[in-house]
Amino acid sequence: MRQAASADVPEIVAMLADDPLGARRENPADQAPYRAAFERIAADPNQLLFVAEDADDPAAGIVGTLTLAVLHTLSRQGASRALVEAVRVRSDARGGGLGTELMKLAIEEARGRGCALVQLTSDVTRLEAHRFYERLGFEATHLGFKMEL
Repeated sequence: MRQAASADVPEIVAMLADDPLGARRENPADQAPYRAAFERIAADPNQLLFVAEDADDPAAGIVGTLTLAVLHTLSRQGASRALVEAVRVRSDARGGGLGTELMKLAIEEARGRGCALVQLTSDVTRLEAHRFYERLGFEATHLGFKMEL
């Protein structure tokens, strides 16, 4: 596992698009917005984009990814929190513990940056993901809201 490089963007986007929700939201044919987003992430010291490669087959390419953002707030006595987003494991690499390792990396990074908690959202239809996060010790404590702009 390592921080993503610009060259990884097409493989990351392919993973984001490789499920029913992502297929509706993502457009891998147009890489320009993803490359611009990568540059913003890379320039922000409070955001990290991690990728995982197959240790047994480095030629297999990127098999997992997640984004970690550190948010500094006044709540909780000025505590920082980490937000985990866009967790994906390539469909042919699921079930081997890679998602757990990615999440452990994110949690340790958050802990090392002094965060008081790690939070994430997961679409209500992703029931397997919910079970995965609960196995890692996450609790469904809040109701989330979004507004498309």
